[in-house]
Amino acid sequence: MTPEAGRLPALAPAQRTLPAMLQRQADCFGEHTLLRLGDQHWRHADAAKLAAAGAAALTQAGVQRGDRVALMCHNRSEFLEVFLACGWLGAVVVPINTAAMGPQIAYFLRDSQARLLVIDPEFLPRLAEHAPQDLALHTIWALTNAATDVTPERALADPVALLPYPGVRATDVGMAPADIGPGDALAILYTSGTTGPAKGVVCPHAQYYWWGEHSLDVLGIGAHDVLCTTLPLFHINALNTLAQAMLAGCRVVFETRFSASGFWPAMQAHGASVVYLLGAMVPILLAQAPSPSERQHRVRIGLGPGVPAAAGQAFAERTGIELLEGYGSTETNFVIATRPGAPHTGHMGWLREGFDARVADANDVELPAGQAGELLLRAQEPHAFASGYFNRPEQTVSAWRNLWFHTGDRVVREADGSFRFIDRIKDAIRRRGENISSFEVEQVLLSHPAVGACAVYPVRSELAEDEVMAALVARDGHHIEPAELIDFCQQRLPYFAVPRYIDLRTDLPRTENGKVQKFKLREQGVGPHTWERPATQRAPRTAPTASTHPPTLSESTP
Repeated sequence: MTPEAGRLPALAPAQRTLPAMLQRQADCFGEHTLLRLGDQHWRHADAAKLAAAGAAALTQAGVQRGDRVALMCHNRSEFLEVFLACGWLGAVVVPINTAAMGPQIAYFLRDSQARLLVIDPEFLPRLAEHAPQDLALHTIWALTNAATDVTPERALADPVALLPYPGVRATDVGMAPADIGPGDALAILYTSGTTGPAKGVVCPHAQYYWWGEHSLDVLGIGAHDVLCTTLPLFHINALNTLAQAMLAGCRVVFETRFSASGFWPAMQAHGASVVYLLGAMVPILLAQAPSPSERQHRVRIGLGPGVPAAAGQAFAERTGIELLEGYGSTETNFVIATRPGAPHTGHMGWLREGFDARVADANDVELPAGQAGELLLRAQEPHAFASGYFNRPEQTVSAWRNLWFHTGDRVVREADGSFRFIDRIKDAIRRRGENISSFEVEQVLLSHPAVGACAVYPVRSELAEDEVMAALVARDGHHIEPAELIDFCQQRLPYFAVPRYIDLRTDLPRTENGKVQKFKLREQGVGPHTWERPATQRAPRTAPTASTHPPTLSESTP
């Protein structure tokens, strides 16, 4: 079969695995281009060979089926090589956000019990200062031989060795795929907790398959499309575009990062027909001066979850590109989406075939249309949702109680069946496409010797997203200097989690039993005495990318 012959039928339930996807695409689309990332170009047939060769390399390094392999790097081809190799072998990949600092990296490694860490050398100094002795990790693979001043002994205690990544290629000898079932774990993706540490979401093979199937169906993707994303591969949004391309027999292009001024030239250069944007990225693009390049492209549609209705309408009028809204979480799938041609109302869209949804009260009783409640979801296909939280049985049972997944999102189902997002029920913050745990930010703030009490909560920004605000009470005999505190946080938190606003107070509003009333703080918001972090200090701190993978179009990030 060739890509021109049309969309392939759905895989049989037992075949909804990454190895089966790779083998079918190799048979059906073999010589057609699958991927472009930097200077790397893959055909569809190459992906299966790379997976087989990578799996053999993992096996030689002692990785077995079910072992966790942590992966921390920028958008580069090795990320996908390791991902495919783990799926072929039956190992479980654990992507780590490149903004994570030492304490978070150590936490992910310890919590996932990863045995192998594949990492960009530039991130090793972050781990060197916060490497505990109780890790299951036994090997580190550096992705390049780029110079680094971090020795194996400084990176982690013996007997861990710093090894060069073998750089497997499609010509290397590979191994046969493991006998994997659709419910076997493919990845553990960490999502920030709302009241505690980040939880590892166990994503099975079939969930990844259905992410691709539903996404390409929503976007109407065919064999002649060129998908292009600037989003990071450690998130399901970008990783899912590979599944879309594999299932449709088309091409996907991964940019190394988002750039407002370079976005349209990149789309034009790649011949992109489908793009992927997050809420804050659209106002950033609209803030640029109008340019002819905004119309000199072949992009026909885009996915833009969280884009404000007015911004989506303005974007369509200015660029000619319709952005579809949608809803899905790491734990679920692409369950709700708008339809091409639908008005820009700001609604999330309609429930997709294959899923059940309920808007419920605190007792899980379904509410009528027009009343706000928690969104509960259920998949009709086996293993289309995550199987739970890694090593957290109680939280898994709580989230999936009464046979429904509880999203924690307050929504309204309108009379026409569409869903409208209201807010998060729990205390979460969403900034730059990232979920931020207020608990984790508060723990860092409380570790500062001058901070006696704190509360972290979201306030709205000019980009129609959350900004992080912290209300602080100083310890007796101490004084809090906001600028110094921010520098303290930047060494311990991802850049997107560092507070933008600081409110120094003598006390925090509390209930009779001492619980902080964050809703009062949110209502007060930014006041005349609130300290704001200067704009020059809000960009991410990054080290130069290795010369073999130069950054492109990179002066701003979402």
